[in-house]
Amino acid sequence: MESFVVVLPYLLAGISVGGQYALIAIGYTMVYGILRLINFAHADVFMVSGLLMVYLASAMPLYLAAPIVIVITVALGFTIERVAYKPLRNAPRMSVMVSAIAVSYLLQNSALYITGGLNKNYPSIPRIADPVTILGVTTKTVTLITPFLTIALVVALVMLINNTKIGTAMRAVSKDFETSQLMGIKLNSVISMTFIIGSFLASVGSMLYFSNYPGVIPQSGAMPGLKAFVSAVFGGIGSIPGAVLGGFTIGLCESILKGLDTILLYFGVISTPIEFATFSDAFTFVLLIVILLFKPTGLLGEKIAEKV
Repeated sequence: MESFVVVLPYLLAGISVGGQYALIAIGYTMVYGILRLINFAHADVFMVSGLLMVYLASAMPLYLAAPIVIVITVALGFTIERVAYKPLRNAPRMSVMVSAIAVSYLLQNSALYITGGLNKNYPSIPRIADPVTILGVTTKTVTLITPFLTIALVVALVMLINNTKIGTAMRAVSKDFETSQLMGIKLNSVISMTFIIGSFLASVGSMLYFSNYPGVIPQSGAMPGLKAFVSAVFGGIGSIPGAVLGGFTIGLCESILKGLDTILLYFGVISTPIEFATFSDAFTFVLLIVILLFKPTGLLGEKIAEKV
């Protein structure tokens, strides 16, 4: 039992951050599944949601600020799609990619202008940020809530996709964009809904993430967004279950690697620390390379036949 207690904090942290990566990764994978586009601005929408909470929570109670932050974040995602992507619907893919990168830098530089590049402290959300003790290990309540909330949101999303009219349209568009248009499916509505869902999940993910890592700067979305993108590719980009599996896998591997020194020292495998935590970010990408070498479409990705 004592040896399990040594490993438990890293397992809890890994599952928690993995759930947060999964929520962001779903936004990447849904947009790619429908538009075959990597929405590089998605990570910055996540960052903007964090900053919105910082400023709104200072002006009103948290119970009002939280839903307003979600609504504004969803509106931002919707606006980005309509302004930056919709006019380029028939343009070469490279043009859309450049537009996505431009939006990403626009959001980062706008945040830099507003904050002056200073670190902003994320407000402490009651109950979520409260400490809790499990088997002698103290952690935050958000660490325990995250995996359950992530799974609940994913189940709700899968039910929406499988049992609603808009969900059926999303599946049709993801299978065949051109034929769906000929069949009368309103592409603009489907694509907008995809961005709305992705932005909503990114906003929820930001609340969970910044409750654990309370400092918000204009670059706060960069590394979580990159790891969420890796999670989506790892699991099979275009697959929602794949994004969730990738998020939890990468979160767990990253957290265990950060605590590997402590674990190995405890079990007597090593006598001096090796600083494995230094390589935690690099390990994420090495793991991705290894998976793609053996399964290029990711763990749950399906091979797409090219039309000729």
